[in-house]
Amino acid sequence: MTTTSQLHAAADVPVSPEIVSDPAEEDLAPGRAVTLLQRVLMPRPADQLKVRSLYLDEVNSGRVRVQDRFSAEIRDGAELSFATYFNAFPASYWRRWSVLESVVLQVTLSGTCRVDVYRSKADGESMHIIGTTHEGGDERTLEFELDLGPFIDGGWYWFDVTTEERTTIHRAAWFAPQAPVEQPRLGIGICTYNRPVDAVAALTALTEDEAVRDALHLVVVADQGSKHVRDAAHYPAVADALGDRLRIIQQPNLGGSGGFARTMHEAFTNSDVSHHILLDDDIQIEPDSILRARAFAAFAQKPMLVGGQMLALQDRSVLHTMGEIVDRSNFFWRNAPNTEYFHDFGEETLRESPDLHRRIDVDYNGWWMCLIPRAVFEQIGMPLPVFIKWDDAEYGLRAFAAGFPTVSLPGTAIWHLSWGDKDDASDWQAYFHIRNRLIVAALHSPHKRGGKLFAEMVKHDLRFLINLQYSTVELHQMAYRDFLAGPERLFEEMAGSVGKAREVRETHPDGRVLSTTADLPLPSMSTAEAVRLRRIPVSAPQIGKTLAKAIAHNATPVDPEHREVPQLNVAFQDARWFLMARLDSATVGTADGRGVTFRQRDPKTFRRLSTHSTRLLRQMYREWPELQRRYRAAAGDLTSVERWGEAFETWGSTRV
Repeated sequence: MTTTSQLHAAADVPVSPEIVSDPAEEDLAPGRAVTLLQRVLMPRPADQLKVRSLYLDEVNSGRVRVQDRFSAEIRDGAELSFATYFNAFPASYWRRWSVLESVVLQVTLSGTCRVDVYRSKADGESMHIIGTTHEGGDERTLEFELDLGPFIDGGWYWFDVTTEERTTIHRAAWFAPQAPVEQPRLGIGICTYNRPVDAVAALTALTEDEAVRDALHLVVVADQGSKHVRDAAHYPAVADALGDRLRIIQQPNLGGSGGFARTMHEAFTNSDVSHHILLDDDIQIEPDSILRARAFAAFAQKPMLVGGQMLALQDRSVLHTMGEIVDRSNFFWRNAPNTEYFHDFGEETLRESPDLHRRIDVDYNGWWMCLIPRAVFEQIGMPLPVFIKWDDAEYGLRAFAAGFPTVSLPGTAIWHLSWGDKDDASDWQAYFHIRNRLIVAALHSPHKRGGKLFAEMVKHDLRFLINLQYSTVELHQMAYRDFLAGPERLFEEMAGSVGKAREVRETHPDGRVLSTTADLPLPSMSTAEAVRLRRIPVSAPQIGKTLAKAIAHNATPVDPEHREVPQLNVAFQDARWFLMARLDSATVGTADGRGVTFRQRDPKTFRRLSTHSTRLLRQMYREWPELQRRYRAAAGDLTSVERWGEAFETWGSTRV
C-alpha cells in the first residue's frame, strides 16, 4: 500500500469550525491552514456502558475517567481504542465525495504512551498505518497526515492509545490540510408540533456547544401547534444565546413537509444562508454532528445533500441503518444493499462489523437531520405539499435526478424514536403513507404501470382486512380516491388532511384506542385453543391453506357473543394474520403500549372494502400513464417557491 502518512509534533491548533492557521509549525508549509472536520468526543458522565461504546472501545482499558466532552484520563497499562462510531473517521465517504486527498489527525496528550493509527478496508480487514511514542508528563500534540487514496470502496481511520503510565488525552480532532471549497453560512430549521419542551431541548444542545453556536447564522423554528415554543421554561435562555439569529414562525399544523418547507422558505428567501439543516423536534442531538455536516458540505466536490444517521432513542447504542434507498420495483423505501437495520454497537464494535466498513450509497436521507445547499434549493425548489411521509424521499430522488447526490454520513447522527416502537402504517398516518407513495411513484417510477406497486397494495389490503383492521383499509381507499383526483387540490387540502384522516379512522372499532380492557369482559377462548391458533404456518402449502381458510372465515356470520366479548387478548407483536384471521374479535395492544383496540370481524364490511379496493386499484393501474403525465406536469407548480409563498400567506404563517 502506498501512503503519504506523515508524523509531526504540532503546535496547539484551536478547535474551531472556521479555517485556522498555525504559522509556528516548522514541519508544515508556512501559513498552512487546517480546517476542523470532526472533533474526537468523549461520552457524557451519565452515559451507560452500551452508549459509551459509541465513543470509546474500553475492552482493554477498563472504564476511562472522562474529564469533559473532549478529554479523558487513561490508567497505566491500558489500551484504549477510538475505533468507534463517533470517533473513527469515515475515510471512504470523504474519499468519494470531497476534494480532499488527505486528512490530518491531531492528538494532544500528556503521559508515557504510544499512539497508533489504523485503517480498515471495505471488507472490514484492519491494518496498522503508523505510530509513535510519547514520554513524560509534558503536554504535546502529535500530528499524523493520512492518505485518503485507498478508500474508494470503503474503510475508516482511527487511533489507539497504549499507556505505560497514566495518560491524559486533552483533545483530539481530524482536520483538512487545505482550505475548503466554500465556507458555509449555516441555517437550522426545526419543525415542531406541540412539543415545546423537546424543541427547546434541541435548541439548548445547539447553543451550549460554543463551536456549534458560533457556526450558526440562522435558526428557524416552525411552530405548528397550540403549545408554543416561546412559552417553554428554558426558551429565554436559548433566545438570549441566539439573539436575532433565532426566528420563530407560527402557522397551522401543516405536518413535516409544511413545517420544514416553511423553514427552507425563510432561510433561502429571507436570509443569506448557503446551507440549511433540517432537524426533527423529538430528537437528542450530538452537537458535533452539525459541524461535521457543515464541514462535509464545505469540502464537497459539488453541492449535495448531507444526511445525519439515526440512532435509536430508546436504545441509544443502536444504529437504525447506514443508509436507505427507494426500491424501484415496488416503489417502497428499504435499507440500502449490504446494510442491516438496528445494528447494536453495544454488542458488536465497529471493528467486529465488516458490513459497516463498506461505503454505502443512498437515494435520500430522512429529515430527522439533513443538510440542503442553497444551490439545490434554487434548482429543484421546495418539497411536495404532502403533509407527512415521503417528502424527504421524494426530495432526494428529485435532487439526484438534477445531479445532486445525497450522502448519509457515518458519525454524524441524532437519536430518534425508532420505528420499532411505532405502527404508523396502520393508524391515521396510513392515508399519507399510501397517497404520497402513489404520488412519488407517479413522479419517479421508471415503470409504465408502476412495476410491482399495485400487486403489493392488493396484498397489503388483504392482510389488513383479515387482520380485522378495517380502518386502515378505509384510509387506503381514501388515499386511492384522492390520488385519482389528481394533483390540483394538494395545496388546498393540506391543512385539513390530518383531520379528515383521523375522522375516517375512528369510523371503525379498530381505529378507536381504549386506555384499558378493564371495562370489557374477560376473553372467552380457552388457553389450549389459543395455543393451537397461534401456530405459525411455515411451508407454502400450510400458508396457502391457512390463507384460504382465513378468507372463507371472513365470509361466515359472526357469533353474536363475540360482538361484545373478545375471544382473546392479543399483544401487539402477536397480532399476526394467521391468528387474527381465525378470530371473530380480539383486543390488541397498540405499538406504543399506551392502549388497546377492540378488533371485531364484520363480513359485510370485509366484502365492501375488498370489493372497493379491487375496483380502485384496477382503475389506478389502468389510468397510470395518464396519472403520471398529470402529476409530472404539475410538479413544477407544486414545488415552486412562489406557490409555497402564496400558500403560507393563505394559511396565516406569521413570524412572532
